[in-house]
Amino acid sequence: MAQPQPEKRTTRRFSLDLPIAIKFLENGTYEVTGRTRDVSSRGVFFYVDSSITEGSPIEFTMTLPPEITLTSPIRVHCTGKVVRVDKSTLGQGVAVAIDKYNFLTEA
Repeated sequence: MAQPQPEKRTTRRFSLDLPIAIKFLENGTYEVTGRTRDVSSRGVFFYVDSSITEGSPIEFTMTLPPEITLTSPIRVHCTGKVVRVDKSTLGQGVAVAIDKYNFLTEA
């Protein structure tokens, strides 16, 4: 019988169903939208209808709600790398490790 894998995450995850705008950077740039499942300071997991491969560079923008920011909603732009892709009835489940993020100001 297989032993359960130990938890590798060291930061708190928030279960959040948020809209997310994703820009794939591999094989030409194209943009799609999806929905997050959970978010942490180091990564995000989202569902998308497009195909993507593990290891792909990626950019995305999402708006963090007041429940997280404890102020007004804040838009954040992130860059990272796809670390896992799961097939799901909700589409492709994509886990991304965040390399860099910037808070966006409204113009």
